[in-house]
Amino acid sequence: MGKYSKALSSHERSLEIKKIALPPNHPDLASSYNNIGSVYNNMGEYSKALSSYERSLEIKKIALPPNHPSLAGSYNNIGMVYDNMGEYSPMLL
Repeated sequence: MGKYSKALSSHERSLEIKKIALPPNHPDLASSYNNIGSVYNNMGEYSKALSSYERSLEIKKIALPPNHPSLAGSYNNIGMVYDNMGEYSPMLL
């Protein structure tokens, strides 16, 4: 668990710096939220992972064109969390 907490702390610090330096819907913020979501997912903290991945997707929807491949990655990550949670109906929407 120690490595996860160090990774999480580093990603959260990175996000805080980016929030100060970048506009609120900059794609780099989405990357930080995605990284945080990945750590939470690996830790088994699925609700936190889902929240982070969804925030990343929200930013990407604003910052990127509608068919940008990065959006597909976000949907994939969200689906992966639902799969890990054993909740399959949200993935069908």
